[in-house]
Amino acid sequence: MALNIVLIEPEIPNNTGNIGRLALASGSNLHLVKPFGFEITDARLKRAGLDYWQHLNLHYYENLEEFFSKNKDANMVFLSSHGEKNHWDISFEDNMFLVFGKESVGLPKALLQKHENKLFKIPLYSNHVRSLNLANAVSIVVYEGIRQIQILNSIKR
Repeated sequence: MALNIVLIEPEIPNNTGNIGRLALASGSNLHLVKPFGFEITDARLKRAGLDYWQHLNLHYYENLEEFFSKNKDANMVFLSSHGEKNHWDISFEDNMFLVFGKESVGLPKALLQKHENKLFKIPLYSNHVRSLNLANAVSIVVYEGIRQIQILNSIKR
């Protein structure tokens, strides 16, 4: 079982480092789409990812076009505070790509429009919060995916 975590133009090294640790812990692959808001050698990225970074199944892409070209047949869902459906309504599958936008503005509007039928959100229960921290959001979605996939696999046995 593996999920694919995709970060489109991540800006905060600590978030990316934490998400890298999460990817390794959850058996997920991490896909990073440039440009980044930091250098990949940033000490904050390494500190948040600790010594786990070397063990990651990590993929880099120069831009969105390269990412979509190399993964054109992949099963993808897109996570955004603009989604209408909740993340637990995703029909998670092995090898699914979970696509997240950058911290400051989320996913590009063109992607939101093009994939609106595959757009999901994490529900927020306070009017005082616009969105969750990216690393927290990725954690919530990845572990919900693992939970659902494990349930499906146990039913198939």
